[in-house]
Amino acid sequence: MGPGSWALYGLGLVPAAWTFYLAVSDQLGADPLKVLERSLGLWALRFLVAGLAITPLRRLGGPNLIRYRRTLGVLAFLYALFHVAVYVALDQGFDLHLILKDILKRPYITIGLLSFLILIPLAATSNATMIKRLGGAAWQRLHRWVYLAAAAAAVHFIMLVKAWPPEPLVYAAIVAMLLLFRLVDRGRRTTFTPYPNTKRGNP
Repeated sequence: MGPGSWALYGLGLVPAAWTFYLAVSDQLGADPLKVLERSLGLWALRFLVAGLAITPLRRLGGPNLIRYRRTLGVLAFLYALFHVAVYVALDQGFDLHLILKDILKRPYITIGLLSFLILIPLAATSNATMIKRLGGAAWQRLHRWVYLAAAAAAVHFIMLVKAWPPEPLVYAAIVAMLLLFRLVDRGRRTTFTPYPNTKRGNP
């Protein structure tokens, strides 16, 4: 891992440190737990979107930031972990009965949990050792699940706010466009893959 990745980790964790500081110093308003929880979840979604945007950005002639994609993915998982930890520890007080009841009763929590569960194996395999162990093709197939995780996170955000403000809809639209770009780009590259030469001298 290069110095740029470590710098990105440091920079990426600043919002979490600042938000926790505001929470501890009682500067998050009348409902600090709700603000803390939602802020951490929103940053998880932001890092997911940033990671998914790297390939389209490169395909469209932008800078090649592929070396930062895994770092962004791990940051997304860390923020999702913080988000879930705040919910489990501070919101529900580690009461497994209440947590299970909440998961079954509230669809937005069920969908959010789905997104988090998908991110766990993706984060666990985001290192060179696991890439070698799984093999490049298997690793890529596994990590395509990040699109489902991002879509579930966006739906979780929309259902959570309930009042249909523009922000969650914007994130949902961005995730949808990134997924559409992925499908179109993959189809285009499959359609236009040249046939291998069968004879020496063929064009």
